[in-house]
Amino acid sequence: MIMTPIATETFLMDPYDHDLERGVRNRRRILGDAWVDKSVANANAFNADFQNFITRYAWHEVWGRPGLDAKTRRIIVMTITASLGRWEEYELHLRAALTGGGIPGVEGSGHADTRLSPDEVKEVLMQTAIYAGVPAANTGMSIAARLLRELGHDLPPQPATEVENPGTGRSYRSAGTPALHYTVREPRSHRAPEHTVVLSHALGADVSMWDELANALAATCRVICFDHRGHGDSDAPAGAITMAELADGAERLLAEIDNRYASGPVVWIGLSLGGMVGQELALRHPHRIAALVIANACAGYCADGRAQWQQRMDTVASHGLEAIADGTMQRWFSDAFRESEKPTVARWRRRVVSTSQAGYLAACHAVMNHDTKARLTEIGVPTLVIAGNADLATPVGMLQGIVDAVPGAQLAVIDGAAHLTALEAPAAFEAAVRTLLARV
Repeated sequence: MIMTPIATETFLMDPYDHDLERGVRNRRRILGDAWVDKSVANANAFNADFQNFITRYAWHEVWGRPGLDAKTRRIIVMTITASLGRWEEYELHLRAALTGGGIPGVEGSGHADTRLSPDEVKEVLMQTAIYAGVPAANTGMSIAARLLRELGHDLPPQPATEVENPGTGRSYRSAGTPALHYTVREPRSHRAPEHTVVLSHALGADVSMWDELANALAATCRVICFDHRGHGDSDAPAGAITMAELADGAERLLAEIDNRYASGPVVWIGLSLGGMVGQELALRHPHRIAALVIANACAGYCADGRAQWQQRMDTVASHGLEAIADGTMQRWFSDAFRESEKPTVARWRRRVVSTSQAGYLAACHAVMNHDTKARLTEIGVPTLVIAGNADLATPVGMLQGIVDAVPGAQLAVIDGAAHLTALEAPAAFEAAVRTLLARV
């Protein structure tokens, strides 16, 4: 029997080194072609193994993992190298961060998705100061300032006394009487503001009610938040007031802001009490308003509604704000929110009971007698009305009445939210507001 040999297949290893090539790709994306070309040209018999090692291990095995985006990994590297004082490596990654790995001055070079703005670099170093120490962040700041100038960024002088936390804005007090406390957040874009937006809070609240929305809008807008008379850090003179007086006080504030910033008409966003002031302001001083948001507010109360407000005022006058705090939380927030966000609700309860009693009662008097129903047809600016479908204090039907009366007004209903929609559903509230800003 003759045996026929079985042919054997020869397997050849693919000479293309995927791990190395992927590492080189990632390294070029993060550090830029110029640096990698220089590094490759400097390889020699002594360091070639190390170059191969870091390209595979660091740039492929770690930088190639999809669990974090490249920009986040860049921030981590900058923080660690600054913390450890590895300043040569820090400067390398900082330069690449500011250019996206591109060539300085060459438009379109580099990778935009890995680039950090000067403000983002500053925030990295502020965070580093807390967790790794001020000396490390101080050196990092000096290196960053030198590189920014080298890359053509203008760094004009600015006194340290003239800065503010961008998360809260710079605080001022108005020149009028009573003086109103207000904060200003300038656009983080460092460009001219797309709009000047004024945020007006609810009865018993203060400027902090708007923190999330204010910081979101301040990406491109100048954002003003103010404490109503008798609230927060504003003056709290005794005696009843009217909604017209609150609107006139707001107008004086807007005039002061216009004189300081040449802001012109503003986008007024008011919730509850702030929405009532906004109606009166748009009617009494229409030249101050470019657009209007009326959230969770009414245009006036019937006799039963006014009687309920009088009862609330009598309770506060006799027993203090503590007596109405729990009921206020029930009106402000839905059952689900009160159950799931107990620390937030507790915080706002503390805010209510710490409000000036005289200021609270004065504002209650203005709300009780508020009435714009017959004049809403005179509002002539783009208007958005926001309601929460779980709001028992100002139900959707009440807000629909405003929409029906104000020419061209639009309604946005936030599902599941009660009275303080901006706090209970901040993302939905912001989305609704942006639909109005797009029209202005």
